[in-house]
Amino acid sequence: MARSERIVLSRIDRRILAEDIRAPMALPSTDNSAVDGYGFRHADFGLATGCGLQLVGISAAGRPLARTVGQGEAVRILTGGVPPSGVDTIAMQEDVERVGDCIRMKGGISLHANIRRQGEDIAAGSIVFSAGRVLGPVDLALLASLGFAEVPVHGRLRVALLSTGDELVEAGGIRRPGSIYDANRPALCALLRRTGCDVTDLGIVADNRDRLGSTLKSAAAGHDAILTSAGVSAGDEDHVRSAVQSLGGLDFQGVAIKPGRPIAVGHVAGVPFFGLPGNPAATLISFLFIVRPALQRLAGAAVSPPRRHPVQADFAMTKRAGRREFIRCRLVAGENWLSARRTERDGAGILSSLSDADGLLEFDEATTEILPGDILPFIPFSELGL
Repeated sequence: MARSERIVLSRIDRRILAEDIRAPMALPSTDNSAVDGYGFRHADFGLATGCGLQLVGISAAGRPLARTVGQGEAVRILTGGVPPSGVDTIAMQEDVERVGDCIRMKGGISLHANIRRQGEDIAAGSIVFSAGRVLGPVDLALLASLGFAEVPVHGRLRVALLSTGDELVEAGGIRRPGSIYDANRPALCALLRRTGCDVTDLGIVADNRDRLGSTLKSAAAGHDAILTSAGVSAGDEDHVRSAVQSLGGLDFQGVAIKPGRPIAVGHVAGVPFFGLPGNPAATLISFLFIVRPALQRLAGAAVSPPRRHPVQADFAMTKRAGRREFIRCRLVAGENWLSARRTERDGAGILSSLSDADGLLEFDEATTEILPGDILPFIPFSELGL
């Protein structure tokens, strides 16, 4: 779990709350007017529609009227103004006829109309936000309205990130025959930062067990988690698994999802380790569904599953039972439903299939066939931090 610290509100967007926050006061702190208008006693409604009520002052936001409004009297009151003692109803100014210092109601009005009650938003002493909440702009506004200048949040999770593979070259570098540019690391850097992590980019590490072991051991000394991409399969040059096992251990390897099956999860010198597959689409999808929620929990966040929305498939396909699949799809408007249209290319290494999609259509383990018109759960990328 990440350490905690007190941070001023202007710096805590997307930070994770470390403690429950209770309201030190009610919100609103006092009754106040919801409109510009006139306040009076509802018992005087008959007078207000007859000979009228006598104005005795004005109550504005920050400048309350320090007197009681009695029988036959009224007060000019502006939005946010505190109703003086005796006032239990406020009429909007457009519903009132004013002649000099006398007002007359044009129509009916209910008791307590247009008065915002003390505590109707937040009751004093109530829990405003629970520990683990990822704070956003609206949350900061609410905290500020309660008088908080700073609140305790968890420190950012420190994550070491590296790519493995002799074939990888930094974008912008000279590409040798048979080499490819490293596409995974820039995307994972961005996703980690969106998840609220501080990232140490360790670059590309060659397919060499000793060098991998040295890099992983060094990373474990100063980070809360380690994330790699590629090198976790069972190929002759996939050395990540053995390097991790020599320094700690693997808790599991391989999950029944597509794309993203060859993921490895373990620990290096007690530090959580996540090894992602090398194919870009598989890398990103396995990060979103497995690594991201795990890092959020490590960082102290309360984690909920991504919301799924029912949509209609507009294609047919079959798949193997016992495996969950996530199909990259665009949403198109149907006659009665939104329809999910499969991207033209969807291999594990096809990055354009992600950039062309709006989200993922989910097929559970029991499903083996999809027909056009079937209703299935769709997960928008916005639910996954993309």
